Amino acid sequence: MARRKPNAAPKATRQPAKQKFSSAERSSLYASREAAKVLGTVLRGDAERRAVASIKSLVFSPSVRNKRGTFALVCETLKHVTVIKEVLEIANVLNSKWNRQEPLVYIICYDILFGKEPPLIGDAEKFLMKRKDALVSSLATLLVRKKAETVDELLGVSQVNGPLKPRYVRVNTLKMDVDSAVQELGKLYKVQKDETVPDLLVMPPGSDLHSHHLVKNGRIFLQGKGSAMVAAALEPEADWEVIDACAAPGNKTINLAALMKGQGKIIACELNEERVKRLEQTIKLSGATNIEVFHGDFLGLAPEDPSFAKVRAILLDPSCSGSGTITDRLDHLLPSHSADNKNYDSIRLHKLAVFQKKALAHALSFPQVERVVYSTCSIHQIENEDVVSSVLPLASSLGFELGTPFPQWQRRGLPVLAGSEHLLRMDPEEDKEGFFIALFTKTNKLDDLKSSEVSERECRRRRRQGHPFLWPKVFFRAWNGRMR
Repeated sequence: MARRKPNAAPKATRQPAKQKFSSAERSSLYASREAAKVLGTVLRGDAERRAVASIKSLVFSPSVRNKRGTFALVCETLKHVTVIKEVLEIANVLNSKWNRQEPLVYIICYDILFGKEPPLIGDAEKFLMKRKDALVSSLATLLVRKKAETVDELLGVSQVNGPLKPRYVRVNTLKMDVDSAVQELGKLYKVQKDETVPDLLVMPPGSDLHSHHLVKNGRIFLQGKGSAMVAAALEPEADWEVIDACAAPGNKTINLAALMKGQGKIIACELNEERVKRLEQTIKLSGATNIEVFHGDFLGLAPEDPSFAKVRAILLDPSCSGSGTITDRLDHLLPSHSADNKNYDSIRLHKLAVFQKKALAHALSFPQVERVVYSTCSIHQIENEDVVSSVLPLASSLGFELGTPFPQWQRRGLPVLAGSEHLLRMDPEEDKEGFFIALFTKTNKLDDLKSSEVSERECRRRRRQGHPFLWPKVFFRAWNGRMR
């Protein structure tokens, strides 16, 4: 019988030493992941031509911690993304796993090739740093192929000189008065009150306030002058009910809330789920309590619904080409703007204009509405004067005429329609952004008579009696059908 060995003492299992990373390394890892998330959203939106928000809006959302570093990393990666894609294709180093994480790969490749060498702290960094020689060699091959001596030459970088855009800040008067904001911000920069827009402050170009405590607690908002002019043009009264038809990210919505002194009611419509979340974040930060978020399509709202019987004003800032704010939005960095998309852009502009006409006609059809503002950040006539011109017959039939927002403003609409002097334009060169504003005001209230429901006989009778020109219901339906 074999003797049984006594139980041996268990061998001590050696635990791998826990790797310690410096705070700088952890910060770098976190920043690259934040940047990759933003970059992925931007690239998906650009590919589908349905951007969720501008690059700045995405980077400076409350969820992003290191805003300055993330912003710089996203912008620089975007500037080089075409080159990075070609380098990766030549190097042929990616496997299926990393091909599915393109935004993160682009961010790290930018650091390897053009920025600071990333620390070996994450799996993606380790994978790509092992292939650094192949990436650098592929970049050299690409320079030879393109007959370029430098990367800048490869990118075709051109520096645009000229006066920079001032920093505009809108004081959230729901939380802070203007004079207090001037005093607080004046500790850092020279501050002036804007001559055109109430509660808007002007500061020197490059004034960096993204981490300022007044921005973080919602007492001030970084908002361009054109955007602030839109809400101010509507001039809603404090006790009104107002619809913001395309509300996200919410700067104009909370601007309306401040103009209404936190009273009345604002129905903020937004169809896109991601943009709804951003809208809700903006509202929460502002402290506004008179805003009701509607997650749905503005065009789906029935004007005759009793829920909207008290709506007196509508702000319509629909999807547009963004051609007036390309530099400010940094859209010129996107891949779609580096390609020859003239034919596509023409088709896209037409589709946008069809939607814009339909949305504006819908806004004008709410029976108790007295003021409608239509605005775009576009420089194109097809999205601006042409949209207004197309709905003028309908607007007139419903008792509206063109108002004149900011009469002291010199730049007015293109002279392609009667009444163009009432329209407002901002010029990308003169004003550093391109905006368009049209204001419709109801001049003849129809004694609660809904002109869209008036019979053809009643229209003829009223025209004979000198009443405002009314179109029968069938006309409105036919006109609306042509916009589809």
